[in-house]
Amino acid sequence: MFRHNANLSGLEEIELKTLIDWFMLSFLAGNINTGGYLACHRFVSHVTGFATLTGVDFAFELWADALGILSVPLFFLFGVLISAYYVDRRVHAGKRPRYALVMGFETVCLLLAGLGGVFGLWSEFGRELVLSRDFAFLALLCMASGIQNAALSSSSGSTLRTTHLTGTTTDLGIGLIRWATYSRKDARRKLEMRGNIFRIGLIFSFIVGSAVGAVLYVKFHYWGFALPVLLAAYATYRAREIGDPRVLPVP
Repeated sequence: MFRHNANLSGLEEIELKTLIDWFMLSFLAGNINTGGYLACHRFVSHVTGFATLTGVDFAFELWADALGILSVPLFFLFGVLISAYYVDRRVHAGKRPRYALVMGFETVCLLLAGLGGVFGLWSEFGRELVLSRDFAFLALLCMASGIQNAALSSSSGSTLRTTHLTGTTTDLGIGLIRWATYSRKDARRKLEMRGNIFRIGLIFSFIVGSAVGAVLYVKFHYWGFALPVLLAAYATYRAREIGDPRVLPVP
């Protein structure tokens, strides 16, 4: 799951099981994002929306709300720091990265987010955000997303993202133009097609995860987080096979 560099030239060498794992993590990210949105109308797997809302609140002179919502994505950063400490730092020190540990942290974050809702610690599912009540819920989901994004980024040489689609979609657009530009005899054409199929797979997995999550969350509310918890727990189990730190370029 966390062994390979995701550059295009190495894709054909990656086991199908590893590719499926990556698609599963993209599915998981879409599911988490949908859970946050349906629970309190906030996307949680990227920080763009929080930055936008902060700007809007500042414009309307809602200073407390602006500062409160601005602090939420800091937990995404905190999740990245946790992952970088136990993965990237160890890789660059020539030590074995602790992928299972960081994925275990993500599992715990998702479990606490779901159980907090089940036991009434957050607002009623589907209600508008009440920051004073839902802050911890958003923080847990953001931290889980940051942990996952950083772990995949480190293991793939900063070429693979699963918690948001902006970069992947940009790479897909560039890749399609490159594919169309290269002649049929050019080996790079086949390479770009392989990469584009991989990117489409990530995007499709995120969308499917969002759709499946929507069905579950609408029906089961906070209990719907059982699925992402199970997927994160599976990723933790798979990550026990620690990757070789030499797969990453060490400056």
